[in-house]
Amino acid sequence: MKPIPEILADNARLYPNETALVEINPQELEAHHTTWKEYSLVEAGPLDAFRSEITWSQFEEKANRFANLLLSRGVKKGDKVAILLMNCLEWLPIYFGALRTGALAVPLNFRYAADEIKYCVDLADASVLVFGPEFTGRVEQISDQLPKVKALLYVGGDCPTFAESYRDLVSYCSSRRPSVPLSLDDDAAIYYSSGTTGFPKAIVLRHRALAQSCEVEQAHHGQTHGDVFLCIPPLYHTGAKMHWFGSFLVGAKAVLLRGVKPEWILRAASEEKCSIVWLLVPWAQDILDAIDRGEVDLAEFDLSRWRLMHIGAQPVPPSLIQRWKKVFPNHQYDTNYGLSESTGPGCVHLGVENIDHVGAIGVPGHGWETKIVGPAPARAPVAKGEVGELAVRGPGVMKEYYKDPKATAEVLDAEGWLYTGDMAMQDPEGFIYLVDRKKDVIITGGENLYPVQIEDFLRAHPAIKDVAVIGLPDPRLGEIAAAVVEVKPGASLDEDGVNEFCKGLPRYKRPRKVIFAPVPRNPTGKIEKPVLRKKTSGPRATRTRGRGSRRAVPGLRKGPRSRMQGASGTAAPRSGRTAGRRKRRSRRRPGRSAAAAAR
Repeated sequence: MKPIPEILADNARLYPNETALVEINPQELEAHHTTWKEYSLVEAGPLDAFRSEITWSQFEEKANRFANLLLSRGVKKGDKVAILLMNCLEWLPIYFGALRTGALAVPLNFRYAADEIKYCVDLADASVLVFGPEFTGRVEQISDQLPKVKALLYVGGDCPTFAESYRDLVSYCSSRRPSVPLSLDDDAAIYYSSGTTGFPKAIVLRHRALAQSCEVEQAHHGQTHGDVFLCIPPLYHTGAKMHWFGSFLVGAKAVLLRGVKPEWILRAASEEKCSIVWLLVPWAQDILDAIDRGEVDLAEFDLSRWRLMHIGAQPVPPSLIQRWKKVFPNHQYDTNYGLSESTGPGCVHLGVENIDHVGAIGVPGHGWETKIVGPAPARAPVAKGEVGELAVRGPGVMKEYYKDPKATAEVLDAEGWLYTGDMAMQDPEGFIYLVDRKKDVIITGGENLYPVQIEDFLRAHPAIKDVAVIGLPDPRLGEIAAAVVEVKPGASLDEDGVNEFCKGLPRYKRPRKVIFAPVPRNPTGKIEKPVLRKKTSGPRATRTRGRGSRRAVPGLRKGPRSRMQGASGTAAPRSGRTAGRRKRRSRRRPGRSAAAAAR
């Protein structure tokens, strides 16, 4: 095991002229007025469609140039470098360049508002902030409110006056690898929790955790140098990057796709000969629905290399995988469970050999231990078949929540066990089933309801695209279960239809309230239940019915028609730009020419 910057050096030495990364913006987009607050899970980028790539030697060179730039600015071991970029070819070399200096890389969520960016940069004590054109407006708002930040580095053309051009600066820096010694026990990165219940926590990961993540992913999915990984989710999150780590470990090619339309995913998998694709539940559903509606024709694509489809970041409905296997019978399938505090996915996984246990999150991952325990403070192990809190232990467990010893002590004990906050149970064969988040359990009339179980049941309805079950206050029962249902485009479903379908559930598990509305998810695919609870708990949030759309529900924001119809296409970012920058929309984005591969 070695720090991951050394793995990059190995790949550059062994495969210097082979493709390391490909970036695809799949379609030329029309100018529109979507703001960053409506960003989808993945966003297409500039207006022009393009494909560009870099080799392993170029990857190494870019990382070294950025590392030397940071060192020239006084960045030293233990400093923090914040990264605020959409997925692009520059993202990973910048990340590795920061690690090369001994600094901690601090990836930031691209949907953060200006105050959240400031909060996270301040909390991490970042001395450098690297950002792209999509964030100019937000960064400009706080540029004079970041006293610890000594450099604002802009990645793109038309550099704003309050920042410095990354591309201009690195062109003058040496491409030689800096000689900064790194240890597996050194701090490597700060990742932020999802922040669905408030401002996120800063999670400190060591180099050992990142290196272990490479080995875990490769052990689980058997990546070889000939594999090609299709990466769609945002790189700021541990899920996308740590799944790529298995390919990175063996010097295999990866494709960064900026868009989630079913046709785009299938075309990228076909043209780039992708063999491994990691999806979120909504994207897998969209692909199957598009096939069912005849919107895509599988005969148009060469998917013969695609061997593995795996899903993580959220509970996976067994009905979805059953549908997938009918359409793609030759695909291997795996479920991956993890959290940022465990360096992303892999502390528990189903395993491709356990397809008969779909519905379980699996067994302890490579190098990991698990247990299921009762409530604190005793946290005594529970018997198989009983519900308790899932705890994990292994080399990927975080060091701490940065500057928050109280929060750290609440989830991390002296023996290295991380208490996940997820309620789970283990069957007699040792397979672990996720029941729900501890904070999302609904207590109705003294009975515990686990929303995931009800959601999995409802997702089997042919007209339901997505569903979230939440607890709402009730004067008699304390709480009742409410189902927020998103209907598939063109499908018809009303409250009576949902209630009739739910007769397949025990009476006490049936939702007492049905609301037809879009199901909000954060950039990692997790349902934003606090948002739903806030929007639906008021007296005016009434039952509705829909036919591929919905009647307005006060308190639930009505989005554009295309979103209500479940359109899976994404929109080019238009957030935070000043009036002066908006006037330049029609220009081709600099650096996207045929020379982009050498940038």
